[in-house]
Amino acid sequence: MVHVSGHRGARGLWPENTLEGFAGAFALAVDSVELDVALTADGVPVVLHDPVLNDDIVRGADGRWVGGLLVRELTRGALHRFDVGRLRRGSAYAAQFPGQVARDGARIPALADVLALARPVGVVVDIEIKTMPDRPALTVAPERLVDAVLDIVGVMDMAGRVVLRSFDWRALAYARRVAPGVPRAYLTSADTQAGAALWWGEDPARHGGSVPATVAAASRAAGAIWAPAHGGLTPALVAEARALGLLVMPWTVNEPADMARLIGWGVAGICTDYPDRLKAVSGHNKGRND
Repeated sequence: MVHVSGHRGARGLWPENTLEGFAGAFALAVDSVELDVALTADGVPVVLHDPVLNDDIVRGADGRWVGGLLVRELTRGALHRFDVGRLRRGSAYAAQFPGQVARDGARIPALADVLALARPVGVVVDIEIKTMPDRPALTVAPERLVDAVLDIVGVMDMAGRVVLRSFDWRALAYARRVAPGVPRAYLTSADTQAGAALWWGEDPARHGGSVPATVAAASRAAGAIWAPAHGGLTPALVAEARALGLLVMPWTVNEPADMARLIGWGVAGICTDYPDRLKAVSGHNKGRND
């Protein structure tokens, strides 16, 4: 059975990276939820996608949309005052997810809040370390963010129930050294492949130009996860990755026809904004409360 991963909770259905969205995904009996983390000015890992506040998502107490503020310069308390429970009407972002159900009053959660919600239901939490080597001023160093995340995971005794993922493989190389038992997912895209020296610290040319072989060399672990952008995948790439012992889990796959095709190619899992669609395509339809 294909592994069902809810992207940012279930972004097509509920507000992304919110407790309300994660709870909805859990009720769908997903196998895992994917989320993004950043570090606040007072050292708290919080869950949101962008290193600067996105005014298509974030509202202040006065109802005005707020953007441009750097997350790393805001405290946990300051971030908690913002409402992230709906998309800005009329925005291009809102047009992508017309069926998303608003949850006014939803707040930016701390990572600890999400782990506490996930613990009783047995869902894996797939944590993206959101650092950017091409724009280092936007975030803290990857090692600092990994340390902060692992501290919370350790305190909450969730090491066996999380995966660390990143486009910035410096974070994963560091995690491999300090927490080798925590699974890692190597994110790739056309852009990061083009800038592999910066993003990966591995030259695909040393591995015959093969992205799967580069992932296998960087991971140094059986059963590591390759998480590619799904548009560039081919049956041959999936077969190569599987032969190298990698689990292939592409992102972000939202159309049922694409889901069915990738399942037919033998991917291990799929990350999607619509886990309900994926469950229907894969034949795994029962909800967690059924």
